[in-house]
Amino acid sequence: MEEKVVLVTENDEVLGLMEKQQAHINGLLHRAFSVFLFNSQGEMLLQKRAAEKYHSPNQWTNACCSHPRANETYEEAAKRRLKEEMGIDTEISEKFSFIYKADVGGNLWEHELDHVFVGNYEGDFQLNLEEVAEVRYISMEDLDQEMKQNPEHFTEWFKIILEEYKHHL
Repeated sequence: MEEKVVLVTENDEVLGLMEKQQAHINGLLHRAFSVFLFNSQGEMLLQKRAAEKYHSPNQWTNACCSHPRANETYEEAAKRRLKEEMGIDTEISEKFSFIYKADVGGNLWEHELDHVFVGNYEGDFQLNLEEVAEVRYISMEDLDQEMKQNPEHFTEWFKIILEEYKHHL
């Protein structure tokens, strides 16, 4: 099935649908979501993107991020992708949304109206290895240090979204 993204205005008014990769080539604004999950020690869950991903392979990013489908809410999409990518179901709540644009290499752009969700999770994972190579929890302090020392190990959008997360929360 060809995955499509929902193209929108800055006010989240739907303009239409476009094949995902084409939207990333054209750098067109589309709906997206990001999920931050934490354990009881306050450590953030990271996923390492699978080596086969068409952009940003083998890079660390937040627990889950993707795009809602047509007629799907941001929260429905976030919960669906948590299940599809990591085999987990947990409560999440939306904290804020913002627009960003990031060059992800290979003449591809993430230009997204991103709704950011936060939740807690400490159970088992059933990773979809076509999406996620591995997962780990990390303290915010260690994450900050690792991102300073090895920024190339992290997705471009995660760097942006993490700063926005710290600013809002």
